[in-house]
Amino acid sequence: MRDVARAAAGTGFGSDLLAAALVQGMRDTGACVGAVYLPEPGEQVLRMAVVSGVPREISAPWERAALGAPTPVADAVRGQRLVWVGGQEELARRYPQLAMVLPYPFALAAAPITTDDAEWGGLVLQWPGSHSAQLCPRERDAIGDLCDRLGLLLRAAADSGHSVVHGTEPRLVPGPGTGTSGPPEAQSAVAFAERLPGGSCALDMDGRIAFVTTTALDLLGACLPDLLGARPWEALPWLNDPVAQDRYRAAVLSRRPTAFTALRPPDRWLSFRLYPDASGISVRITPASAARAPDRPPALHALPSSATGRTAALYHLMHLAATLTQAAGVQDVVDRVADLVLPATKARALALMTAEEGRLRIIGYRGYTAELMSRFDAAPLTSDTPAVRCLTTGVPSFFSTFSDLKRAYPPAVLQDDMAAWAFLPLITSGRPVGSLVLAYDRPHPFVPEERAVLTSLAGLIAQALDRARLYDAKRRLAHSLQAALLPHALPRVPGLDVAARYLPAAHGMGIGGDFYDLIRLDDTTAAAAIGDVQGHNVQAAALMGQVRTAVHATAGSSPGEVLARTNRLLTDLDPGLFTSCLYAHLDLARHRACLATAGHPPPVLRHPDGRTEVLRLSAGLLLGIDATATYPATEIALPPGSVLVLYTDGLVEVPGVDLDEVTDAFADRLARAGDPTVEALADTLVHDAQECAHRSDDVALLLVRPRQLTRPPPARPA
Repeated sequence: MRDVARAAAGTGFGSDLLAAALVQGMRDTGACVGAVYLPEPGEQVLRMAVVSGVPREISAPWERAALGAPTPVADAVRGQRLVWVGGQEELARRYPQLAMVLPYPFALAAAPITTDDAEWGGLVLQWPGSHSAQLCPRERDAIGDLCDRLGLLLRAAADSGHSVVHGTEPRLVPGPGTGTSGPPEAQSAVAFAERLPGGSCALDMDGRIAFVTTTALDLLGACLPDLLGARPWEALPWLNDPVAQDRYRAAVLSRRPTAFTALRPPDRWLSFRLYPDASGISVRITPASAARAPDRPPALHALPSSATGRTAALYHLMHLAATLTQAAGVQDVVDRVADLVLPATKARALALMTAEEGRLRIIGYRGYTAELMSRFDAAPLTSDTPAVRCLTTGVPSFFSTFSDLKRAYPPAVLQDDMAAWAFLPLITSGRPVGSLVLAYDRPHPFVPEERAVLTSLAGLIAQALDRARLYDAKRRLAHSLQAALLPHALPRVPGLDVAARYLPAAHGMGIGGDFYDLIRLDDTTAAAAIGDVQGHNVQAAALMGQVRTAVHATAGSSPGEVLARTNRLLTDLDPGLFTSCLYAHLDLARHRACLATAGHPPPVLRHPDGRTEVLRLSAGLLLGIDATATYPATEIALPPGSVLVLYTDGLVEVPGVDLDEVTDAFADRLARAGDPTVEALADTLVHDAQECAHRSDDVALLLVRPRQLTRPPPARPA
């Protein structure tokens, strides 16, 4: 490894060593596809820097991976662990969006690239569909070695001042392959292929025809110059068929033979069998009788687009549609559109705009500078610009050159150094919601088929944006309600240090019924409460406010009586939701606490010497079930320097793991946390929950630490 570091530091390190290490790692693990992702500076995004084994047409939608997105590489980097997906069934269960777009048999591993002092990115490796459902120890070790090697290369490059910087597109490198033969062997191979019955051709890993026999030319009805270097579906319009390109992608990704039949007009059916390996695809072409031909109409004779083929465009549209279904707020839609639309359309820049208060506001962009966007932001809807006109009329505009744009808008001045533009209205249910601008750095002929695809793309974005705006409005209302119901500040109680935290749910509305409270009763007594109302909606938040009100109204009574009265109130209200709650009466003069719980997770006590104890109290029923329920109380010692930790289950729960087990693990973390201030301790305890990918519940946390009173309390009456 030290030799690798010296090589990296001494060569003005670029992506060469990174690419070589990836290909060697693919050879060591037997993987057929590999990619290295590096973090995007200033963003929570991973960018594909190097890829091997697939053409860019297939890898393009995956060139950017948001760190918070449910993808294998994001999960691996975020969780600093190896992610293994052993087959299509597991992929569909864990990553349904990915499985919907790539319904092919393959196995996949993703792993973080780290060194002892830093995190550098992520690695993705893919195996053919014939791979076993489990990684063998040798493969697992090889993946670890590859990640170590990549991490060392990246660290050495950074130390030498030559950090790897990914370009606008990932570097595509050949896979391990099988090597090539010399000229005599090549001649013999050609002669061998020509003697076989039927036709043969070879595709490189980018899908382009590298070799074709005479018989194949005859069967395809084409000339050699028209085919060499071209993709079959581009050179032969009758092969521009979703089935043909789907079988090609299946062969590339699964590394398994695939087959399909196609009609060569007017009436000749041909059978195609594809045999892939790491260096390309061998294709056998034979006549297919009408009886064996599929019962389906001929492929549409669509003109191939200069940007993407028809089926490639459908592939990107399907991926975009699947991704946008998971988008929540407006910013989420903006990020996903920016990540996916540029590779799908081959555009160099985009701007996404919405109409707000009579102006066209830019809500997201990619490929443009902030300074340029500020010039166009907030244009009045009365101005005569392409973006405004397409919004107000609902008619898209396509300009293949700046001359075309200048003829339509004489005042136009070239400011973005682009050469062609598409202005697309975002319309849903007949209502305009915004505009999408796509810009190309070269003149771009928008053929009719591509215009239809771009218009469909704008429709998908419009629907997602409209849903996201409604979602954001509901969330703002819900958060305003919740903020009004939770305490703005905790009261100051002599002799008591307190800290509280609230984290909204990681998914959904980000609102729930978790609450905490601290109530000052007199100079030496206080009450602490924490609870969790079932649900994550406005109703749950409203009920949480009613529970807090009931607890405040009865505070000072015994803990069992506080919960019993609150329970009777909720039972009378019959909200249809249940609530867990824990109430603690704190006697700071006697250094005692009395606690009662209504089905709430057990509190944890950290003793002054650092030992921790899970207080498994006798629990009463959840609030709101039975008006006659009783709540036994338990008294404990609470000496100065101890910490009583009250929390809701979102802080500790792990899907599929017993609550007692995760609570014990939480107590262990608390014991190892040292003796910081309660504020620092609260930050430490919520850190893991913030980083947890599976967290779907909100979190409330309340810490109370008694101090030694500086003056004795007044004597209590006998």
